[in-house]
Amino acid sequence: MRSTTCAEMLTNCTACPRLASFLSDVRSQYPAYHARPVAAFGDPCARLLIVGLAPGMHGANRTGRPFTGDHAGILLYQMLHRFGFASRDVSVAADDGLELIDCRISNAVKCLPPQNKPEPAEIRTCNPYLADELVRSSDVHVILALGGVAHKAVLMALGMKQGACTFAHGAKHALPDAGEGRRLLIDSYHCSRYNTQTKRLTAESFAAVFIAARAELERLA
Repeated sequence: MRSTTCAEMLTNCTACPRLASFLSDVRSQYPAYHARPVAAFGDPCARLLIVGLAPGMHGANRTGRPFTGDHAGILLYQMLHRFGFASRDVSVAADDGLELIDCRISNAVKCLPPQNKPEPAEIRTCNPYLADELVRSSDVHVILALGGVAHKAVLMALGMKQGACTFAHGAKHALPDAGEGRRLLIDSYHCSRYNTQTKRLTAESFAAVFIAARAELERLA
């Protein structure tokens, strides 16, 4: 009998009672929404993995694709296109034809959390999915963590202590399990509406982390 893969388990995952109940309510309120766990999107052989926080109510939770259909994805996809990681600079729907190039996008938590705030137990419960992605993605050389939660989720997925690397925008951390600096974790503030409108994250400061990511990939080519 064929064993169930981690990706297949994600599709119907209800391991977090609060999130499962919330998504059930959202499906009732918005029948046309995806309103289920959102799988990673992009090139399965990508060398760049971007990890965000969680699906947004009217973004990935609606469309079924990470950072698609809401404000948080606007700047992200502009940067992905600018630096050669996306075929277009706008992502509006899961079937809009946009393709990622040498890049994959995932989230620390795969389900929409109330008020966009997953609880620590929910982050831990969902972490095996991210760990599985990292194990299966042997081509990934650079991981870009969008925000502190994503940063900590990556460390957890790799079995590292939470204090091993301190989050800071633009910080670069060589991952000890990669060997010869093969994998690098780069931190960035999340491209949320709050961060971009308050100028905590600007187009220039966001571009800087992509410049660093591209430079590292070129060094390893």
